[in-house]
Amino acid sequence: MQHNPPAAPAVRETLKRLLVSETFSRSERARDLLQYLVERDLAGEADRLKGFSIAVDVFGKDADFDPSTDAVVRVQAGRLRDLLQQYFATEGASEPLRIAIPRGSYVPTYKILAAEMQPEQQQVEAKPATVATGALPLPSLGRQLAFMWLAIGVVVVVLSFMLLRQSNILSATAEATTTAPEAPATTSSIDLTQPDTLPTIYLSAKDETPEIAAVAATLRRGLSGFDTVDFIGRDIEGDPNPQFKALNFIFKLIPGSTAGSVTIELQNLGSGRVLLSRTLSRSETEPQEIEDQIAGLLTTTTTASGTIYAYIEQEGTQVGLTRCLLLNDDYYQDPNAQAHENAYRCFEQLLALNAKSALIYSELSALHLEAVTDRYAYPLEASRDKAMAMAHKAVQMAATSPYAHRAYGYMNSRLGNSEESIRWTRKAYELNTYDLTMAAAYGYGLIFAGHYEEGTPIMARAVDSTSAHPPWWDFGLFLGEFMLGDIKEAARATAALNPTAKKSHYLAARLIAADQTGDLRAKKERLNELLTDFPKFAADPRKTFEQRKYPADLTDRLVEALRAAGLGNST
Repeated sequence: MQHNPPAAPAVRETLKRLLVSETFSRSERARDLLQYLVERDLAGEADRLKGFSIAVDVFGKDADFDPSTDAVVRVQAGRLRDLLQQYFATEGASEPLRIAIPRGSYVPTYKILAAEMQPEQQQVEAKPATVATGALPLPSLGRQLAFMWLAIGVVVVVLSFMLLRQSNILSATAEATTTAPEAPATTSSIDLTQPDTLPTIYLSAKDETPEIAAVAATLRRGLSGFDTVDFIGRDIEGDPNPQFKALNFIFKLIPGSTAGSVTIELQNLGSGRVLLSRTLSRSETEPQEIEDQIAGLLTTTTTASGTIYAYIEQEGTQVGLTRCLLLNDDYYQDPNAQAHENAYRCFEQLLALNAKSALIYSELSALHLEAVTDRYAYPLEASRDKAMAMAHKAVQMAATSPYAHRAYGYMNSRLGNSEESIRWTRKAYELNTYDLTMAAAYGYGLIFAGHYEEGTPIMARAVDSTSAHPPWWDFGLFLGEFMLGDIKEAARATAALNPTAKKSHYLAARLIAADQTGDLRAKKERLNELLTDFPKFAADPRKTFEQRKYPADLTDRLVEALRAAGLGNST
């Protein structure tokens, strides 16, 4: 990439195609931000591209804007980077000029592929739909910057596909609600003969270098612990079952472009499309580095929030358990009554079709408890005892399932059995240390048991390693940082909470952060939201925290902070 822009007409032509592309069609903020950054840069005003000026010029913030407490520019810039990566990996793969927004800067950089690439690099870049993080020439800022850029590749594709997936699922849900609001999920997307269907993962490592062998061994260990995929552990032999070809994927390991490096490609066997290409440097394949590298990669590709599931939904090939896990993830990304009912009914239907996966019971148990605590209308007569019974059945069915152990730990956490919660979530984490969702659950359990110093770093590792995660991760991190007295980090955690996730405790966290960072406008807005939408909570927040079995010291600190912010003065 180069900072000095190529000829302005060429840049503007590329920009024009970007702005009208399918990739950017659902994100007006990303379009506005991209156009502003490029036009200012072409006008010779790159020095103006700072967080404050962008907040004022693009997002309408006033002179009181504080970039240290309001993350709108950082968040939107991160989403823009992801969309740019997706565009040039898919519909813009043939673009001769590429635009990027480097991490740590808002000044666009440009690359003319034909003029700057060596023949062997052109062969790599010519592959369609490949996000080749390690194939681009790295800026000469040393190993630390190289590590940073390579780490970005782990989460690049996830949010990109999530934007498409969120739109698709919301549209489908809205249509279903309009036509038959009381009807359960139909069987059209459930395979009647194989309701337990999950994506199948193969592994191909034909070159026998020590580095490839190390990566292959680590991938095998990691993939074998994920309940959300069926891992075969070898290269595919022959043609996969045509009926489920779109659900078959393969991790291919090939030598990287530099000595000792390894490129990992994730490919769909049905279409041949490469969904992700990530190059690990020689140092990243060393024993002290490889575990974390593979953990981040697998969490953002093989979970229900990851690349594989996002691709399946985008292609409309979700069936059986795969479909229900997507609906379940949609609920946790944006908790609401309709999304909850869609997921719950889907799992119920699988049980009616004699599905045998323990995943069904583990996820139903959590959804059932959500119905109790958030007072959802469905299912009827929800109770904590029923939720616990489902979690217990999941553990009985699959004694080595991290998801089952996590569910049982979650039940105990919400019931106030803190030591049991820690025991079960620790076991879930030990069963699959490569799944950062298990790390998040363990960290969350520690925080809700009052072990803030131990749980907060684990929670932070999970949050920092993957952008596509449910809001309860950010809420858990807020609680930990809040109790450790780091209000700046606590406020940053609340900035990532989905504003459409209307839950009283999320709004309470955002109110506390706004009050303690001096954001008077945000404080007023959050206070009004709580008073209007959650009057019972606003009148007595302590009651809610005690019902949800928060630790006594955490409850006291939260109530005190809310009172200082103007809420619950009668408590």
